Amino acid sequence: MYPADLVKPMKEELTSIGFEELQSAEAVDQAIQQEGTTLVVVNSVCGCAASNARPGAKMSLENSKKPSHLATVFAGVDKEATEKARAHMVPFPPSSPCMALFKDGELVHMLERHHIEGRPAEMIAENLKDAYNEYC
Repeated sequence: MYPADLVKPMKEELTSIGFEELQSAEAVDQAIQQEGTTLVVVNSVCGCAASNARPGAKMSLENSKKPSHLATVFAGVDKEATEKARAHMVPFPPSSPCMALFKDGELVHMLERHHIEGRPAEMIAENLKDAYNEYC
């Protein structure tokens, strides 16, 4: 587990723009099962989360269609919540960072680490915007 002081600014990068921090399995279930669309970001301390994933998630919200709900879990910190979020992302293997869009509780779009790592934040944002335009 990572120290709270280390991950605080990484969490705040998303929570400060409206992402709900989920810290329990129950909170994850409630967030994903909400009516409408929910974007879940599995956050992490890795460099691709800092340079690509979090900025890409932020930029994706600059779109006319957006998810109804925004949520995040932090890999290596919120173990129970992260495991539950990943269980909802099956058949995709666990990865962090990653981003999943759910509609009425069903997984409709997934960005795994290999879709994020090495790609600019703008490309990640465009991928998410395409999904929002289709499902939101």
